[in-house]
Amino acid sequence: MKNMIAAIAISGFIIISCKKTENSSTETVVNDSVQAKAFTVDSVKVNDSLQLSDSLKVKYSSTMLVFPDIKDKTLLDSIYFGQKNISDFSKSGIQAWLEKDKNEYFNKIKKDSRQWIADMNFSQEWYSDTGMKLMSKQKDYLHIQYIWGSYEGGAHDNYGFSERVFDVKNNKKLLLPDITSMPKTKIQAMLLKNINKINSGTTDNNGAVNNSEMLLVDVIPVTENFYFDEKNLYFHYSPYEIAAFAAGDITIPVSWTELKGTVNPEFEKRMGLSY
Repeated sequence: MKNMIAAIAISGFIIISCKKTENSSTETVVNDSVQAKAFTVDSVKVNDSLQLSDSLKVKYSSTMLVFPDIKDKTLLDSIYFGQKNISDFSKSGIQAWLEKDKNEYFNKIKKDSRQWIADMNFSQEWYSDTGMKLMSKQKDYLHIQYIWGSYEGGAHDNYGFSERVFDVKNNKKLLLPDITSMPKTKIQAMLLKNINKINSGTTDNNGAVNNSEMLLVDVIPVTENFYFDEKNLYFHYSPYEIAAFAAGDITIPVSWTELKGTVNPEFEKRMGLSY
């Protein structure tokens, strides 16, 4: 089984060395819109650790993207929905916010541990790890994946994902009705039918385990964690959302052919979908 699934899932964000702050290089993405403008993506990383006692070490790691070309505050607020009270969306402003968040995390663990840290009888390493990853930018649709992982005692790590697609042409977060008018009950039936199309990677002594074998629900809800490409609309579920933790995260595709006749005409034209 995937006993170490959380560590694997967030390995792209965890930095073992205790570097305090790193600024990544700037990346330029070619915008495939008619205007063909360059789209700059930058990022800020903060990694630090605190040794609270001989038995407890705490790590903080976070990677956040920076979008110098996006000026609309409403859109920026939506992009940074998980980071409250950010008013400065520049690279230095986001770095300052991360340093503040790191200090608040360390101070909280330090304060909360006063009553029990002396009773810890074996070594533990706790952590908080968050990240943003630019997955794609096509037709002025910006797909960002947000991931978090943490461990603060217990049987295993916890982790989860959030997928968001932003329409940078119209300065808004894309909602499912912007893509399809298919009733949710019909989408739910498609999700159940397609549950095993992308295997989560879970195995047992007999080999691969189907996602359907680990479901905890009879009806798969239509999550807001969706994204798309030229072939499918994808729904992404974090551990425990619909299946056992051992299943890890599950992605279920629904093809455009299955959604034919319900796809928003403007979206269909913009994406150049063919059935």
